[in-house]
Amino acid sequence: MHRYHYNLFPCQNRLLQMQYDKAAYQRHMDGVRKARPKVDTSSPQTFIHLHLKPKKLQLEEERLAIIERDNRLLLEKMSTIMRKQSRVDNVNNYEPKSLNREKRQRELLKVTRDNKSMMERIISRSSMRQEREWEADWQRNLAYMDSISRYPTGWWEKEKTSMSLQSQNRGGSSRDGGRERTSKRSGGGGNGSNRSRGYDSGSFASTSKGDESEKSGENRSQADMQQQ
Repeated sequence: MHRYHYNLFPCQNRLLQMQYDKAAYQRHMDGVRKARPKVDTSSPQTFIHLHLKPKKLQLEEERLAIIERDNRLLLEKMSTIMRKQSRVDNVNNYEPKSLNREKRQRELLKVTRDNKSMMERIISRSSMRQEREWEADWQRNLAYMDSISRYPTGWWEKEKTSMSLQSQNRGGSSRDGGRERTSKRSGGGGNGSNRSRGYDSGSFASTSKGDESEKSGENRSQADMQQQ
């Protein structure tokens, strides 16, 4: 195998050089294996008192010991009581009593009597106000409202009736005018001029009637306001 060994530097004996190289490589590997890091990467030191907390365990043991001792003493007392016959009679025949029982009973009876009498008065009582009185009161309130109002009661209804009468008068006058126009067309020239004048006078009469009806409606409203 020494014949195929590759030397970096020239040598006289390849066999010896191969052994030297192997020994150097072995020393190098041992040094790498035994090398230690410069930075400490190991786990930190653990302290037992931070995890176990012996003081807390001690206190818990003491508390359990006290509870166990008290339970043992209580059990001994109960066993002695069960074994021995009691000298004192423990039967309790006491009846609870109250110092103000009679007073509270009297107050309760008084309240019940008052409630009963009030209920009887309410049932036997008839209504004070009647329908006639209500109607008279309403009429009186209407009179008060009319006295302080600006316009009389039902003035809008009167306006509606006056407007309807005016529209009816105007409709009648228009129908009369249409009839006269047809008669003019059918009649002669002179007669037509006279009829046209008559038509004008008739229309004037109808408009005057409408004005008179409006004036009469206004006079009535003023008379109603004065009466109130």
